[in-house]
Amino acid sequence: MDVGVTVGFVFAAERRQLILEMVRANGAVSLRELARVVQTSEVTVRRDVRALEAEGLLDRRHGGAVLPGGFTRESGFPQKSHLATAEKTAIADLAASFVEEGEAVVVGAGTTTQELARRLARVPGLTVVTNSLLVAQALAHANRVEVVMTGGTLRGSNYALVGSGAEQSLQGLRVSRAFLSGSGLTAERGLSTSNMLSASVDRALVQAAAEVVVLADHTKLGTDTMFQTVPTDVITRLVTDEPPAHADRAATELQALADQGVHISVAGPGTGNGSTGGGHGDAGVAPARRRDVPPLPGQRRSLPLGHGQPPGPGGGAPPGAQLRGAVPLGDQATARVADLAPRRR
Repeated sequence: MDVGVTVGFVFAAERRQLILEMVRANGAVSLRELARVVQTSEVTVRRDVRALEAEGLLDRRHGGAVLPGGFTRESGFPQKSHLATAEKTAIADLAASFVEEGEAVVVGAGTTTQELARRLARVPGLTVVTNSLLVAQALAHANRVEVVMTGGTLRGSNYALVGSGAEQSLQGLRVSRAFLSGSGLTAERGLSTSNMLSASVDRALVQAAAEVVVLADHTKLGTDTMFQTVPTDVITRLVTDEPPAHADRAATELQALADQGVHISVAGPGTGNGSTGGGHGDAGVAPARRRDVPPLPGQRRSLPLGHGQPPGPGGGAPPGAQLRGAVPLGDQATARVADLAPRRR
């Protein structure tokens, strides 16, 4: 009996060592891929990942495992594309519902923004400025969408153009809103990423937009990475998914972001069906379901367009408020909305 226990323990230890080596090599690995490589079930892998997390050797994320701590190197597109896929689809469905015909927007690099781009292909008269080859590819065959790409140097890990060429091409540009993703989001620092060049281009994208919409699934909430891209007081709206019941950190961070003045739209069950929710989806497809967490009054440095709100401090209108293409992020008539009042501190 003791021999059997010893053999089982050694096998588990070897299996967990292999899991740890895979995560260290790739930055992030899905549970499905881990189970395939170590030739066991996802249930067993999940147990192994939980044990490794307890030792501080890695961090669990929905559907996978990543290097421990927020201040780590950025994982590549192949790894990111397998994490939280259902959540990213739901977020993209809801985010697309905020875009109207004839708008001009900027869309940053990332797997979630790539999902958004696939839905924006249905919006007629749209102009999309992007530094992402994946976003451009998703829109390449959209006859009624004009795609404008920045210059710059290609980063192969995420198929994005970065550097001074990308930043200079954005100077003098003005659009209604920017859609950005990142590696982490906290109420204290806002959106952040692990790469300095990516962060610099994202800041240039923000400067070009009247409103900033962040797309981040719940696994990124409460995660802080090395380079800040968008401070919390610049974020107009966060589009995210409903955190699981056990994700206390994500739920706490959502409330903290609302208290900081960020409008939060949570994609609930019923999204992820390919609908844009804004009248551009396929006929007969149910609209995206959502609930909104309104910001705490008086906390915003600048206010979103189109809500009938007073000018910002000093009497000035929010940047870009005079743009004809700036469409308000108003509630969609077909969306299901339940307001959650923020806690007052």
